[in-house]
Amino acid sequence: MATNLMTKKPSAPRQNAVRVKPEEKAPQLPQPKPRGISLFSLLDKYANIDFLFEQGVPLKYMPHVLFLTGITLFYIGNTHFAEKTIRKIDKVKVETEDLRADYTTLKSEYMEASKQSEVARNVAPLGLIESSSPPYQVNVPADEY
Repeated sequence: MATNLMTKKPSAPRQNAVRVKPEEKAPQLPQPKPRGISLFSLLDKYANIDFLFEQGVPLKYMPHVLFLTGITLFYIGNTHFAEKTIRKIDKVKVETEDLRADYTTLKSEYMEASKQSEVARNVAPLGLIESSSPPYQVNVPADEY
């Protein structure tokens, strides 16, 4: 069996020894940040609402808070729905304009193709020719039926 040449063999056997605990350092408190002007500091300074929470959370205001929260959520949802509807309307407007342009193009092509001169030119290869004599009416007496 090969010996491991990377580890050193202990020269003396291990003995039980007393471990020395490292000294515990006092936890360092975070350095206070320089106080600047912020929304919450102004709110805390001018709107002192700490007296509301001196004896706990006042549950008598909970229905009002829940009602306002519900109205706010409804307002946000209604705004999202309105924006989605506006996007759909814009998309349909663009599609309608495209279809209207296609309709106008096809209508003008149909009107051009239905002219008498165009019809005569298109049926000439089939051997049909345009009549030069005006049409006439055939009168059949009623007693011939």
